[in-house]
Amino acid sequence: MTSESATTTAIAEPAQATHTGRDGKGIQITESAMKQLATLLPAQGDGKVLRVGVRSGGCSGMSYTMDFIDAADIQADDERYIYEPAGAPSFTVVSDPKSLLYIYGMQLDFSSALIGGGFNFTNPNATQTCGCGSSFAV
Repeated sequence: MTSESATTTAIAEPAQATHTGRDGKGIQITESAMKQLATLLPAQGDGKVLRVGVRSGGCSGMSYTMDFIDAADIQADDERYIYEPAGAPSFTVVSDPKSLLYIYGMQLDFSSALIGGGFNFTNPNATQTCGCGSSFAV
């Protein structure tokens, strides 16, 4: 007598973005990424903002950039988005207009996993991504 058993494998659903800029626009940020950014920002010192963008390079043609910069380095044509996490100070994310063409509607997530952990980008504009998740093509 043989017995068949069905084995199901749970596929992790991507985290849902819960935060957008105060104006409802900008990069979508998940709760875990908001918590990580709220932890990192005070360590950067006063007057810092988060710049998110893209540059040429990477395995798929373009790669994401993300860095804290001085607020004085914001360019006149940069788009600015203010995020207000619960229980933490608000912070500003800036992006240049050229980068926004490629990342508008992107979701930023954070994972603390040993493999594949860190900030992860989910870009609805990407037609191809690499295995490391830090470069893409449109």
